[in-house]
Amino acid sequence: MNLPNKLTVSRFVLTAVFMVVLFAGFPHCESLALVIFVIASLTDLFDGHIARKRNLITDFGKLMDPLADKILMCSAFIAFVGFTDPHKEGQMLLPAWMAVVIVARELAITGLRLLAANKNIVLAAEGAGKHKTISQIVCICANLVLICYPQWTIGEKAYGEMIFGSWTPMFTEFTEWIAVLLTMYSGGLYLWNNRQIFLEDR
Repeated sequence: MNLPNKLTVSRFVLTAVFMVVLFAGFPHCESLALVIFVIASLTDLFDGHIARKRNLITDFGKLMDPLADKILMCSAFIAFVGFTDPHKEGQMLLPAWMAVVIVARELAITGLRLLAANKNIVLAAEGAGKHKTISQIVCICANLVLICYPQWTIGEKAYGEMIFGSWTPMFTEFTEWIAVLLTMYSGGLYLWNNRQIFLEDR
């Protein structure tokens, strides 16, 4: 197994660690989960870059790299439904319908890739999908910061509140909408561009 594929596999492991830590309940566990998520996201950047630079692109990578991304992102978005927004009493950190849209899109695209693989066709990620992934990473990081920043203190100084308190809630909501819109757009475009794969089975 080459290095890019090892990085892809490591993202599956980091996703499991991220979820365990996020709900672990020990002090600053959410902050540690943020660090783990950032590391997992960086493996996505590095595996693709190394594969292209060293000409190590494989069918395994084409299939599993997007799948690893989807599992990481969907896990985070589903987890956020279980958190309460600290700035909106009684409301979810992420509206449930947004999580449903994102997960449904990813399941639909995964189903299309499986159908294509059954026809010996490997569907690689497209540009719009990569932009979607970036928007989701930014959205997840923003939500994690929203959860974490009240914990970031030194002595009696609430540095987290001083730096992030005034703008993070509004920015987080903005990133949620951008992520959902790009998720819907990229999913529709991907299905349309590869429509011959499922239309042939009608």
